[in-house]
Amino acid sequence: MSTTTPQLRTYDHFVDGGALASDAERLQRHDPASGRLVAEYAHASEHDVDRAVTAARRAFDDGRWSRLPGAERARVLRRFAALIDGARDLLAALDSEEVGKPLRLAEGDIAGAIGHVEYAASLAHTDHGDSWTQLERGFVAYATQVPLGVAALIVPWNFPAGTLLQKLPYALAAGCTAVVKPSEFTSSSALEIARLAAEAGIPDGVVNVVTGLGPSTGAALVAHPGVDVISFTGSTATGRAVAAEAGRGLKRVGLELGGKAANVVFADADFEAAADAAVFGAFFNQGECCVAGSRLLVEHAIADEFIGTVVDRARSLVVGDPRDPRTDVGPLIHQRHRDRVESFIASGREQGATLLCGGERPDDAALADGAFVAPTIFGGVAPAQRIFAEEIFGPVLAVTTFATLEEAAQLANATSYGLSSSVWSESVDTVNRIADELRSGTVWVNTVIDGNPALAFGGTKASGVGREAGFEGLREYTESKTVQIRSGRRTLPLPRR
Repeated sequence: MSTTTPQLRTYDHFVDGGALASDAERLQRHDPASGRLVAEYAHASEHDVDRAVTAARRAFDDGRWSRLPGAERARVLRRFAALIDGARDLLAALDSEEVGKPLRLAEGDIAGAIGHVEYAASLAHTDHGDSWTQLERGFVAYATQVPLGVAALIVPWNFPAGTLLQKLPYALAAGCTAVVKPSEFTSSSALEIARLAAEAGIPDGVVNVVTGLGPSTGAALVAHPGVDVISFTGSTATGRAVAAEAGRGLKRVGLELGGKAANVVFADADFEAAADAAVFGAFFNQGECCVAGSRLLVEHAIADEFIGTVVDRARSLVVGDPRDPRTDVGPLIHQRHRDRVESFIASGREQGATLLCGGERPDDAALADGAFVAPTIFGGVAPAQRIFAEEIFGPVLAVTTFATLEEAAQLANATSYGLSSSVWSESVDTVNRIADELRSGTVWVNTVIDGNPALAFGGTKASGVGREAGFEGLREYTESKTVQIRSGRRTLPLPRR
């Protein structure tokens, strides 16, 4: 399929198997690399959200999806995966254009997303309950996993298709129906994926998409009494608000929030691999990544040489148009976010960190209309500084040195976040000891920003609650029902006769 996208895309909501028009003012999306208008979306009102949730509720309650045998849901999900595979070029092009990420990275996102759909299909086919046959004579029990109902899936802008397909297939495999709210900046791929779901044979009303702003559309979806479970990926501040609203309705909630990952490099690490990973971890997806390795902790013994190598490699990165195959770093999501990232760079200077490279917008007239920031590295960063502790969500790397394993663990844990960490060492003892100490949901060893659909993903502390992907991701959308059976005549203490 061609990687080209239409000059201007115009979308309505996708509800109950087809387009749902809205009378509200439409939302516009401009390409962050050029400022060109590329898409217009409907802005869902509370009424539009209600129509979507009602469709999902009806589809769940009548059993058109929830009561299908797991093997049949698996067959449909495999068809869904095949259709996404056939549309991978278009989906990658849409996300590249709307996010600003290099096209080859967007292509990798879609490939990984297809893996999640395929793995969720296998879970739909093989998931099972449990039984107890040795409790006592004449007494057996079994537990089944039942779908929770209507799932509200709220997706961020940095990995639009990737994050959606880390949620939706697991909800579908469990038997839930869904209402998706993508980011107002990057809604095209979600709407195209919903169309593919219908083409795959997923019944009308099972997958619905409403587009709009978080404070209006997103809030209405979270608060809707017809929603049973919420899965939200986004900022920690918004996640707290989602959790509070979910608490009022006693709804199941999963939150994948911010991060401030530490990339810990010991003196015995594979030098070249660790240096490449430090650059990739910090600047992949322009640093707009919750698991970005935005803090580099280096053992004193190799610090000068290692930091110099990382700086040299960061300077060689190509900042430019996402469509150019040479581009390594594209624009940030929009101008306001670029201004925020630049405020962190200013704070790094003001608080005494040493600017080692970057710190400015690219000196290229062809990029003047885009939200670009050059890859930036600060050395001598202390835990009290903002660039060490706070999530920047941009191409800014903070470098700190350490002397001992204990100090490295203390520095790595010295943030409110706990999503991911990386460790580089050839020593099994070192790796095992520090992995035990790191307070994060994922610890990568001699790799970074890695994974597999079978592996659960999620954080601790301010990085959220719950897990996505893997078997644990499926369980986010089910609850256990225990059935207890006694045979023969029962003798009860009451009533007396």
